[in-house]
Amino acid sequence: MTPRSCPALFLTAPASHQGKTTVTAALARHHRNLGRRVRVFKTGPDFLDPYILERASGHTVYGLDLWMNGEDDCRARLHQAAGDADLILVEGSMGLFDGTPSSADLAALLGIPLAAVIDAAGMAQTFAAVAHGLASFRPGLAFHGFIANHVASERHADMLAQQLPPHPPLLAALRRDEAARLPERHLGLVQAREIADLDARLDRAAAQITDTALAGLPPPVAFTAVEPAEMPPLLAGTRIAIARDTAFAFVYPANLETLAQLGAELLFFSPLADAALPDCDAVYLPGGYPELHLETLSANTALKTALHAHMEAGKPLYAECGGMLYLLDRLSNRDGDSAAMLGLLPGHATLQGRLCGLGLQQMDFPGGALRGHTFHYTRLETALEPIARAARASGAGSGEALYRRGSLLASYFHAYFPSNPLAAASLFLP
Repeated sequence: MTPRSCPALFLTAPASHQGKTTVTAALARHHRNLGRRVRVFKTGPDFLDPYILERASGHTVYGLDLWMNGEDDCRARLHQAAGDADLILVEGSMGLFDGTPSSADLAALLGIPLAAVIDAAGMAQTFAAVAHGLASFRPGLAFHGFIANHVASERHADMLAQQLPPHPPLLAALRRDEAARLPERHLGLVQAREIADLDARLDRAAAQITDTALAGLPPPVAFTAVEPAEMPPLLAGTRIAIARDTAFAFVYPANLETLAQLGAELLFFSPLADAALPDCDAVYLPGGYPELHLETLSANTALKTALHAHMEAGKPLYAECGGMLYLLDRLSNRDGDSAAMLGLLPGHATLQGRLCGLGLQQMDFPGGALRGHTFHYTRLETALEPIARAARASGAGSGEALYRRGSLLASYFHAYFPSNPLAAASLFLP
Protein backbone atom coordinates (compact mmCIF):
# COMPACT_ATOMS: atom_id res chain seq x y z
CA MET A 1 0.00 0.00 0.00
CA THR A 2 1.21 3.52 -0.79
CA PRO A 3 2.57 5.37 2.29
CA ARG A 4 0.49 8.29 3.56
CA SER A 5 1.95 11.36 5.24
CA CYS A 6 0.27 13.31 8.05
CA PRO A 7 1.45 15.54 10.93
CA ALA A 8 1.49 13.38 14.07
CA LEU A 9 2.36 13.69 17.75
CA PHE A 10 2.64 11.06 20.49
CA LEU A 11 1.62 12.42 23.94
CA THR A 12 3.44 10.62 26.75
CA ALA A 13 4.52 11.19 30.39
CA PRO A 14 6.89 9.89 33.08
CA ALA A 15 3.97 8.18 34.88
CA SER A 16 0.19 7.85 35.08
CA HIS A 17 -1.88 10.76 36.46
CA GLN A 18 0.24 13.47 34.85
CA GLY A 19 -2.70 14.81 32.80
CA LYS A 20 -2.06 13.12 29.44
CA THR A 21 -5.72 12.63 28.59
CA THR A 22 -6.70 16.20 29.41
CA VAL A 23 -3.80 17.62 27.37
CA THR A 24 -4.45 15.27 24.43
CA ALA A 25 -8.16 16.12 24.48
CA ALA A 26 -7.38 19.84 24.74
CA LEU A 27 -5.00 19.64 21.79
CA ALA A 28 -7.54 17.72 19.72
CA ARG A 29 -10.27 20.23 20.53
CA HIS A 30 -7.94 23.17 19.75
CA HIS A 31 -7.23 21.90 16.24
CA ARG A 32 -10.84 20.84 15.68
CA ASN A 33 -11.96 24.35 16.60
CA LEU A 34 -9.62 25.60 13.86
CA GLY A 35 -11.45 23.42 11.35
CA ARG A 36 -8.83 20.69 11.14
CA ARG A 37 -9.68 16.99 10.88
CA VAL A 38 -8.14 15.31 13.92
CA ARG A 39 -7.82 11.57 14.50
CA VAL A 40 -6.84 10.41 17.98
CA PHE A 41 -5.59 6.99 19.11
CA LYS A 42 -5.05 5.59 22.62
CA THR A 43 -2.27 3.14 23.41
CA GLY A 44 -3.06 0.05 25.41
CA PRO A 45 -6.47 -1.30 26.44
CA ASP A 46 -8.80 1.47 27.59
CA PHE A 47 -12.57 2.02 27.51
CA LEU A 48 -12.83 5.41 29.25
CA ASP A 49 -10.22 7.80 27.84
CA PRO A 50 -11.19 7.07 24.19
CA TYR A 51 -14.72 8.43 24.67
CA ILE A 52 -13.33 11.67 26.12
CA LEU A 53 -10.95 11.91 23.17
CA GLU A 54 -13.77 11.10 20.74
CA ARG A 55 -15.81 13.95 22.15
CA ALA A 56 -12.83 16.28 21.81
CA SER A 57 -11.96 15.32 18.24
CA GLY A 58 -15.37 14.42 16.81
CA HIS A 59 -14.16 11.03 15.54
CA THR A 60 -14.03 7.42 16.79
CA VAL A 61 -10.90 6.66 18.82
CA TYR A 62 -9.18 3.31 18.34
CA GLY A 63 -6.71 1.52 20.59
CA LEU A 64 -3.14 0.72 19.60
CA ASP A 65 -1.15 -2.01 21.33
CA LEU A 66 1.67 -3.96 19.71
CA TRP A 67 0.82 -7.14 21.65
CA MET A 68 -2.98 -7.04 21.67
CA ASN A 69 -3.55 -5.55 18.18
CA GLY A 70 -0.36 -6.69 16.51
CA GLU A 71 1.85 -4.47 14.38
CA ASP A 72 -0.21 -4.90 11.18
CA ASP A 73 -3.45 -3.77 12.86
CA CYS A 74 -1.74 -0.72 14.41
CA ARG A 75 -0.20 0.28 11.09
CA ALA A 76 -3.45 -0.25 9.18
CA ARG A 77 -5.46 2.00 11.51
CA LEU A 78 -2.91 4.83 11.35
CA HIS A 79 -2.54 4.50 7.58
CA GLN A 80 -6.30 4.73 7.15
CA ALA A 81 -6.48 7.80 9.41
CA ALA A 82 -3.65 9.52 7.54
CA GLY A 83 -5.74 9.35 4.38
CA ASP A 84 -8.17 12.04 5.50
CA ALA A 85 -6.71 13.65 8.64
CA ASP A 86 -4.88 16.95 9.08
CA LEU A 87 -3.43 15.75 12.38
CA ILE A 88 -2.96 12.42 14.16
CA LEU A 89 -2.56 12.34 17.95
CA VAL A 90 -1.62 9.24 19.95
CA GLU A 91 -2.04 9.24 23.72
CA GLY A 92 0.35 6.91 25.53
CA SER A 93 -0.42 4.77 28.56
CA MET A 94 1.28 4.89 31.99
CA GLY A 95 4.86 6.15 31.74
CA LEU A 96 6.81 6.29 28.48
CA PHE A 97 8.91 3.18 29.17
CA ASP A 98 6.36 1.24 31.26
CA GLY A 99 4.97 -2.07 30.09
CA THR A 100 6.02 -4.69 27.57
CA PRO A 101 5.53 -3.45 24.90
CA SER A 102 5.75 0.18 26.01
CA SER A 103 4.65 3.48 24.53
CA ALA A 104 8.30 4.03 23.63
CA ASP A 105 8.30 0.79 21.63
CA LEU A 106 5.24 1.91 19.65
CA ALA A 107 6.54 5.45 19.05
CA ALA A 108 9.93 4.13 17.91
CA LEU A 109 8.39 1.59 15.53
CA LEU A 110 6.08 4.14 13.94
CA GLY A 111 8.51 7.06 13.97
CA ILE A 112 6.08 9.44 15.69
CA PRO A 113 7.67 12.38 17.58
CA LEU A 114 7.00 12.52 21.32
CA ALA A 115 5.73 15.31 23.57
CA ALA A 116 5.99 14.50 27.28
CA VAL A 117 3.41 15.84 29.74
CA ILE A 118 5.03 16.35 33.16
CA ASP A 119 3.03 17.25 36.26
CA ALA A 120 5.04 20.22 37.54
CA ALA A 121 3.16 20.68 40.82
CA GLY A 122 5.64 20.85 43.68
CA MET A 123 8.57 20.95 41.26
CA ALA A 124 10.95 23.64 40.03
CA GLN A 125 14.39 23.10 38.44
CA THR A 126 14.02 19.34 38.83
CA PHE A 127 11.58 19.55 35.92
CA ALA A 128 14.62 19.81 33.62
CA ALA A 129 16.15 16.67 35.12
CA VAL A 130 12.96 14.65 34.53
CA ALA A 131 12.69 16.00 30.99
CA HIS A 132 16.35 15.22 30.29
CA GLY A 133 15.93 11.67 31.60
CA LEU A 134 12.93 10.99 29.37
CA ALA A 135 14.66 12.38 26.28
CA SER A 136 18.02 10.64 26.79
CA PHE A 137 17.10 7.28 28.35
CA ARG A 138 16.50 5.56 25.01
CA PRO A 139 18.57 6.88 22.09
CA GLY A 140 16.76 7.14 18.78
CA LEU A 141 13.39 8.36 20.05
CA ALA A 142 12.25 11.55 18.33
CA PHE A 143 11.31 14.19 20.94
CA HIS A 144 9.21 17.15 19.83
CA GLY A 145 9.19 18.81 23.25
CA PHE A 146 7.78 18.97 26.78
CA ILE A 147 4.57 20.20 28.37
CA ALA A 148 4.58 21.43 31.96
CA ASN A 149 1.20 20.67 33.51
CA HIS A 150 -0.48 22.05 36.65
CA VAL A 151 1.74 25.15 36.71
CA ALA A 152 0.95 27.56 39.56
CA SER A 153 2.07 30.92 38.11
CA GLU A 154 4.20 32.69 35.52
CA ARG A 155 7.11 32.68 37.99
CA HIS A 156 6.67 28.95 38.44
CA ALA A 157 6.78 28.51 34.65
CA ASP A 158 10.04 30.49 34.48
CA MET A 159 11.61 28.32 37.19
CA LEU A 160 10.62 25.15 35.31
CA ALA A 161 12.28 26.38 32.12
CA GLN A 162 15.48 27.72 33.74
CA GLN A 163 17.69 24.67 33.22
CA LEU A 164 15.82 23.12 30.31
CA PRO A 165 17.92 23.14 27.11
CA PRO A 166 16.38 24.77 24.02
CA HIS A 167 16.06 21.39 22.27
CA PRO A 168 13.73 19.66 22.85
CA PRO A 169 11.80 22.82 23.82
CA LEU A 170 9.19 23.59 26.44
CA LEU A 171 6.07 23.62 24.26
CA ALA A 172 3.62 24.85 26.89
CA ALA A 173 3.25 25.64 30.60
CA LEU A 174 -0.40 24.89 31.41
CA ARG A 175 -1.96 26.33 34.56
CA ARG A 176 -3.86 24.24 37.06
CA ASP A 177 -7.58 24.73 36.35
CA GLU A 178 -10.21 22.79 38.28
CA ALA A 179 -12.89 23.92 35.79
CA ALA A 180 -11.08 21.98 33.06
CA ARG A 181 -10.26 18.88 35.14
CA LEU A 182 -11.80 15.54 34.11
CA PRO A 183 -13.55 13.79 37.05
CA GLU A 184 -12.56 10.23 38.07
CA ARG A 185 -13.94 7.16 39.89
CA HIS A 186 -12.63 3.69 40.75
CA LEU A 187 -12.02 2.42 37.19
CA GLY A 188 -10.61 5.71 35.90
CA LEU A 189 -12.23 8.75 34.32
CA VAL A 190 -15.98 9.24 34.61
CA GLN A 191 -17.65 8.23 31.34
CA ALA A 192 -17.92 11.03 28.78
CA ARG A 193 -21.72 10.74 28.57
CA GLU A 194 -21.98 11.29 32.35
CA ILE A 195 -20.07 14.61 32.39
CA ALA A 196 -22.77 17.19 31.69
CA ASP A 197 -20.35 20.08 31.05
CA LEU A 198 -17.69 18.06 29.21
CA ASP A 199 -17.64 20.29 26.12
CA ALA A 200 -17.18 23.39 28.25
CA ARG A 201 -14.28 21.70 30.10
CA LEU A 202 -12.66 20.69 26.81
CA ASP A 203 -13.00 24.18 25.32
CA ARG A 204 -11.55 25.70 28.48
CA ALA A 205 -8.57 23.34 28.35
CA ALA A 206 -8.10 24.01 24.63
CA ALA A 207 -8.03 27.78 25.25
CA GLN A 208 -4.89 27.34 27.38
CA ILE A 209 -3.03 25.91 24.39
CA THR A 210 -3.88 28.68 21.90
CA ASP A 211 -0.90 30.98 22.47
CA THR A 212 1.73 28.28 23.09
CA ALA A 213 4.20 26.50 20.81
CA LEU A 214 2.10 23.37 21.32
CA ALA A 215 -0.64 24.96 19.19
CA GLY A 216 1.32 24.50 15.94
CA LEU A 217 1.20 21.39 13.80
CA PRO A 218 3.94 18.82 14.51
CA PRO A 219 6.12 17.45 11.69
CA PRO A 220 4.60 15.00 9.16
CA VAL A 221 5.09 11.25 9.56
CA ALA A 222 4.90 8.68 6.75
CA PHE A 223 2.53 5.82 7.64
CA THR A 224 2.74 2.47 5.83
CA ALA A 225 0.48 -0.57 5.96
CA VAL A 226 0.03 -4.02 4.43
CA GLU A 227 -3.05 -5.13 2.48
CA PRO A 228 -5.71 -6.43 4.91
CA ALA A 229 -6.87 -10.04 4.72
CA GLU A 230 -10.34 -10.81 3.40
CA MET A 231 -12.95 -11.17 6.16
CA PRO A 232 -15.11 -14.29 5.65
CA PRO A 233 -18.88 -13.72 6.13
CA LEU A 234 -19.12 -16.21 9.01
CA LEU A 235 -21.85 -14.20 10.76
CA ALA A 236 -23.96 -13.41 7.68
CA GLY A 237 -27.60 -13.34 8.74
CA THR A 238 -26.74 -13.42 12.47
CA ARG A 239 -28.47 -10.74 14.54
CA ILE A 240 -26.44 -9.84 17.66
CA ALA A 241 -28.09 -7.84 20.46
CA ILE A 242 -25.48 -5.78 22.32
CA ALA A 243 -26.05 -4.14 25.72
CA ARG A 244 -25.23 -0.43 25.52
CA ASP A 245 -25.95 2.21 28.18
CA THR A 246 -24.15 3.85 31.11
CA ALA A 247 -23.97 0.49 32.90
CA PHE A 248 -22.53 -1.40 29.90
CA ALA A 249 -20.29 0.77 27.75
CA PHE A 250 -16.88 -0.95 27.79
CA VAL A 251 -16.58 -2.24 24.24
CA TYR A 252 -13.89 -1.61 21.65
CA PRO A 253 -15.25 0.13 18.53
CA ALA A 254 -12.99 -2.28 16.60
CA ASN A 255 -14.95 -5.21 18.09
CA LEU A 256 -18.23 -3.89 16.70
CA GLU A 257 -16.63 -3.22 13.32
CA THR A 258 -15.20 -6.74 13.20
CA LEU A 259 -18.61 -8.27 13.88
CA ALA A 260 -20.14 -6.13 11.13
CA GLN A 261 -17.33 -7.08 8.71
CA LEU A 262 -18.05 -10.74 9.51
CA GLY A 263 -21.60 -10.12 8.28
CA ALA A 264 -23.48 -9.70 11.57
CA GLU A 265 -26.38 -7.31 12.01
CA LEU A 266 -25.80 -5.33 15.22
CA LEU A 267 -28.74 -4.37 17.42
CA PHE A 268 -28.51 -2.47 20.70
CA PHE A 269 -30.52 -2.54 23.92
CA SER A 270 -30.33 -1.03 27.40
CA PRO A 271 -30.50 -3.33 30.45
CA LEU A 272 -31.29 -0.17 32.44
CA ALA A 273 -34.27 0.95 30.36
CA ASP A 274 -35.53 -1.76 27.98
CA ALA A 275 -38.09 -4.38 28.95
CA ALA A 276 -37.34 -6.68 26.02
CA LEU A 277 -34.50 -7.96 23.88
CA PRO A 278 -34.40 -7.14 20.19
CA ASP A 279 -35.26 -10.08 17.94
CA CYS A 280 -31.80 -11.68 17.90
CA ASP A 281 -29.75 -14.84 17.46
CA ALA A 282 -27.07 -13.98 20.04
CA VAL A 283 -26.42 -11.57 22.92
CA TYR A 284 -23.23 -9.68 23.79
CA LEU A 285 -22.96 -8.22 27.31
CA PRO A 286 -19.81 -6.03 27.44
CA GLY A 287 -18.21 -4.61 30.56
CA GLY A 288 -19.13 -1.43 32.41
CA TYR A 289 -20.40 -0.24 35.76
CA PRO A 290 -23.28 -2.53 36.83
CA GLU A 291 -22.26 -1.95 40.46
CA LEU A 292 -23.39 1.68 40.12
CA HIS A 293 -26.89 0.65 38.98
CA LEU A 294 -27.80 -2.25 41.27
CA GLU A 295 -31.41 -1.29 42.01
CA THR A 296 -32.32 -0.40 38.42
CA LEU A 297 -30.83 -3.57 36.98
CA SER A 298 -32.42 -5.73 39.65
CA ALA A 299 -35.84 -4.14 39.13
CA ASN A 300 -35.89 -4.83 35.37
CA THR A 301 -37.53 -8.24 35.74
CA ALA A 302 -39.04 -8.13 32.24
CA LEU A 303 -35.60 -8.10 30.64
CA LYS A 304 -34.49 -10.82 33.07
CA THR A 305 -37.32 -13.00 31.78
CA ALA A 306 -36.32 -12.27 28.17
CA LEU A 307 -32.68 -13.21 28.79
CA HIS A 308 -33.69 -16.42 30.55
CA ALA A 309 -35.86 -17.28 27.54
CA HIS A 310 -32.91 -16.56 25.25
CA MET A 311 -30.79 -19.02 27.19
CA GLU A 312 -33.53 -21.67 27.36
CA ALA A 313 -33.72 -21.52 23.56
CA GLY A 314 -30.01 -22.45 23.45
CA LYS A 315 -28.94 -19.20 21.83
CA PRO A 316 -25.37 -17.90 22.40
CA LEU A 317 -24.69 -15.31 25.10
CA TYR A 318 -21.19 -13.89 25.53
CA ALA A 319 -20.39 -11.71 28.57
CA GLU A 320 -17.27 -9.80 29.59
CA CYS A 321 -16.42 -8.44 33.06
CA GLY A 322 -19.33 -6.16 34.01
CA GLY A 323 -21.53 -8.18 31.66
CA MET A 324 -20.57 -11.32 33.59
CA LEU A 325 -21.39 -9.61 36.90
CA TYR A 326 -24.90 -8.93 35.57
CA LEU A 327 -25.35 -12.67 34.97
CA LEU A 328 -24.66 -13.62 38.61
CA ASP A 329 -27.09 -14.38 41.41
CA ARG A 330 -26.06 -11.25 43.30
CA LEU A 331 -23.76 -8.22 43.05
CA SER A 332 -22.60 -6.01 45.95
CA ASN A 333 -21.01 -2.57 45.89
CA ARG A 334 -18.29 -1.23 48.20
CA ASP A 335 -20.84 0.12 50.68
CA GLY A 336 -22.30 -3.33 51.25
CA ASP A 337 -25.45 -2.72 49.21
CA SER A 338 -26.45 -5.90 47.40
CA ALA A 339 -29.01 -6.75 44.74
CA ALA A 340 -30.20 -9.79 42.81
CA MET A 341 -28.95 -9.95 39.23
CA LEU A 342 -30.03 -12.29 36.41
CA GLY A 343 -29.29 -15.63 38.10
CA LEU A 344 -27.93 -17.15 34.87
CA LEU A 345 -24.47 -17.79 36.33
CA PRO A 346 -24.16 -19.09 39.92
CA GLY A 347 -22.20 -16.82 42.22
CA HIS A 348 -21.83 -13.49 43.97
CA ALA A 349 -19.35 -10.67 43.30
CA THR A 350 -18.36 -7.81 45.59
CA LEU A 351 -16.65 -4.52 44.72
CA GLN A 352 -13.31 -4.29 46.53
CA GLY A 353 -11.24 -1.32 47.65
CA ARG A 354 -8.28 -2.34 45.51
CA LEU A 355 -7.59 -3.66 42.03
CA CYS A 356 -8.28 -7.39 41.66
CA GLY A 357 -7.25 -7.99 38.06
CA LEU A 358 -4.99 -6.12 35.62
CA GLY A 359 -2.97 -6.83 32.49
CA LEU A 360 -2.80 -8.12 28.95
CA GLN A 361 -3.87 -11.74 28.52
CA GLN A 362 -4.70 -14.34 25.89
CA MET A 363 -7.74 -16.61 26.24
CA ASP A 364 -8.24 -19.94 24.47
CA PHE A 365 -11.93 -20.02 23.61
CA PRO A 366 -13.57 -23.12 22.10
CA GLY A 367 -13.29 -21.42 18.68
CA GLY A 368 -9.69 -20.26 19.02
CA ALA A 369 -7.41 -17.86 20.92
CA LEU A 370 -8.19 -14.16 21.38
CA ARG A 371 -5.93 -11.51 22.84
CA GLY A 372 -7.22 -8.86 25.23
CA HIS A 373 -6.93 -7.63 28.79
CA THR A 374 -8.41 -7.62 32.27
CA PHE A 375 -9.07 -4.70 34.65
CA HIS A 376 -11.54 -5.03 37.53
CA TYR A 377 -12.17 -4.19 41.18
CA THR A 378 -14.68 -6.96 41.97
CA ARG A 379 -14.05 -10.39 43.46
CA LEU A 380 -16.17 -13.31 42.26
CA GLU A 381 -17.24 -16.28 44.37
CA THR A 382 -18.73 -19.17 42.37
CA ALA A 383 -18.92 -22.92 42.67
CA LEU A 384 -18.80 -23.26 38.89
CA GLU A 385 -15.54 -24.73 37.57
CA PRO A 386 -13.94 -22.79 34.70
CA ILE A 387 -13.48 -24.50 31.35
CA ALA A 388 -10.26 -22.55 30.64
CA ARG A 389 -7.94 -19.89 32.00
CA ALA A 390 -6.22 -17.09 30.15
CA ALA A 391 -2.43 -16.83 29.87
CA ARG A 392 -0.73 -13.58 30.84
CA ALA A 393 1.21 -11.71 28.18
CA SER A 394 4.10 -11.39 30.61
CA GLY A 395 4.84 -12.54 34.14
CA ALA A 396 3.95 -15.69 36.03
CA GLY A 397 0.58 -16.93 37.21
CA SER A 398 -2.64 -17.91 35.50
CA GLY A 399 -5.04 -15.39 34.04
CA GLU A 400 -8.80 -14.96 34.19
CA ALA A 401 -11.21 -17.91 34.25
CA LEU A 402 -13.66 -18.69 31.43
CA TYR A 403 -17.04 -20.04 32.53
CA ARG A 404 -19.59 -21.93 30.48
CA ARG A 405 -23.17 -22.73 31.38
CA GLY A 406 -25.30 -24.05 28.55
CA SER A 407 -24.93 -21.65 25.62
CA LEU A 408 -23.39 -18.97 27.86
CA LEU A 409 -19.69 -18.01 27.93
CA ALA A 410 -18.47 -15.47 30.49
CA SER A 411 -15.21 -14.13 31.89
CA TYR A 412 -13.58 -11.05 33.39
CA PHE A 413 -11.44 -11.11 30.22
CA HIS A 414 -12.08 -8.35 27.63
CA ALA A 415 -11.39 -9.76 24.15
CA TYR A 416 -10.05 -7.75 21.21
CA PHE A 417 -11.93 -9.32 18.29
CA PRO A 418 -9.58 -8.19 15.46
CA SER A 419 -6.82 -10.30 17.07
CA ASN A 420 -8.66 -13.40 15.74
CA PRO A 421 -11.91 -12.67 13.83
CA LEU A 422 -12.62 -16.38 13.31
CA ALA A 423 -12.54 -17.02 17.06
CA ALA A 424 -14.67 -13.91 17.65
CA ALA A 425 -17.29 -15.21 15.21
CA SER A 426 -17.50 -18.53 17.08
CA LEU A 427 -18.66 -16.71 20.24
CA PHE A 428 -21.95 -15.81 18.55
CA LEU A 429 -22.71 -19.01 16.62
CA PRO A 430 -24.76 -21.91 18.03
